[in-house]
Amino acid sequence: MLRARLIAGMLTLALILSSVVACQGGKQETPTAPPTSEAEEALPQRPDLKVALIIAQGGLGDRSYNDSGFAGLTKAAQDFGVQVQTIESPDPVGEGEKLLRTAAQAGFDLVITLEYTHFEPLARVAPEFPDTMFAILNIAVEGDNVVSVIFKEHEGSFLAGALAAMVTKDTNIPGINPEKIIGVIGGTQSPGIDKFLVGYEEGAHYIDPEIQVLRSYSNSFGDPAKGKELALAMFEQGADIVYQVAGGTGEGVIEAAKETGHYAIGVDSDQDYIAPGHVLTSMLKRVDVAVYGLIEQLVRGELKGGTVVTYGLKEGGVGLSEMKYTRHLIPKEYIDKVKELQEKIISGEIKVTDITEQQ
Repeated sequence: MLRARLIAGMLTLALILSSVVACQGGKQETPTAPPTSEAEEALPQRPDLKVALIIAQGGLGDRSYNDSGFAGLTKAAQDFGVQVQTIESPDPVGEGEKLLRTAAQAGFDLVITLEYTHFEPLARVAPEFPDTMFAILNIAVEGDNVVSVIFKEHEGSFLAGALAAMVTKDTNIPGINPEKIIGVIGGTQSPGIDKFLVGYEEGAHYIDPEIQVLRSYSNSFGDPAKGKELALAMFEQGADIVYQVAGGTGEGVIEAAKETGHYAIGVDSDQDYIAPGHVLTSMLKRVDVAVYGLIEQLVRGELKGGTVVTYGLKEGGVGLSEMKYTRHLIPKEYIDKVKELQEKIISGEIKVTDITEQQ
């Protein structure tokens, strides 16, 4: 049975439960600037508006993708006074249509789903509730009352791969062996995950075509033990840096890096603090900014269905963490090179493959 959490004076849980029993397209929109509570103008207050956030695989507490979305939701609740609620399920994939329909029947003004696999059920459910606005992340779904949010994760992952390639060749850095081998672990094999992996591999090979990039999938976003097992196997094969693209499963990758004295690369949120000195960097995906931006547009009466909002390096939607625990270990020339590559990607001089465009 689906599980919901009350956050800010929201509808009761009974209300959510009482009613229960894609294609690329749309107008392109430029995302709003990252939110700030220090804006000079008074933020509009709309306590009459209700927003639901459907949590993806891995659940809350992943210190990654879902928690980032939750942070944007709660900040919007604080800034705009909207009523917000998270909706969790032990099977968000299998119960996708049920979750979407339940939220719409409960009277939410905006239903945001973080679950990529909801693209098919959303295309079916949205037309049945024309007065409800829906939003989905990581894939575009057509619909007059659907807003799609796309991140250019391949761009940020390219920078992560380039940094990993430079570091793995430098044995003066603690924890680095002579082998030019790095790794990446995805949650499930899908275009949305492979988008990260391909970008990472391209970034590494841009620096050195001879870099070997080990690739594996955990087939789960909430299994740290599996993540640790896969990462340990990669470290045993000579890798000294492993990028995790597996949500909560990635906690095990980070643990393996700490245990062996090597490095992990975090994903979505800044995970550098989880194992200080053993998370080389994190590839930030500003899900918090996207969720906040959707709610802000709703509050201001500017949220438009049938649109696709894109967040890349240019928009500040992806990028690398500040590396506060490892920057002292990384030669300045490597950091400067990453900045140079970022500018080249933004200018279009470097084009990183977006594997989802090939589907």
